[in-house]
Amino acid sequence: MSKDYNEVINGISEYTKELRKIIPETMSGFSAMAGAATQTNVLDEKTKELIALALGVAARCDGCLGYHTKRLAQIGTSREEVAETLGMAIYMGGGPSLMYAADALRAFDQFNNNK
Repeated sequence: MSKDYNEVINGISEYTKELRKIIPETMSGFSAMAGAATQTNVLDEKTKELIALALGVAARCDGCLGYHTKRLAQIGTSREEVAETLGMAIYMGGGPSLMYAADALRAFDQFNNNK
């Protein structure tokens, strides 16, 4: 079964808005942490997004695959750069990471229109 990663992230976004209403302090704290972690100091945005993608594969997080492949496509990352990053995730995580790496490439293709 193929996943539509636009649907995945849209569904998550809908409920993160709900969480912002119910637990605003927690969500503000998470947003602050995300902002600090994604600032580009020594590492550039692409490198940080590739790291996030690899960690999303390792954690088997569909939302992570969606959000990070979308951003990687937006900033002009090549399919080969994504694939090489996925190779490291597979190496470090074995079979389960291979399954999610295949889905991560599917997500990147969906956002990069390489279907």
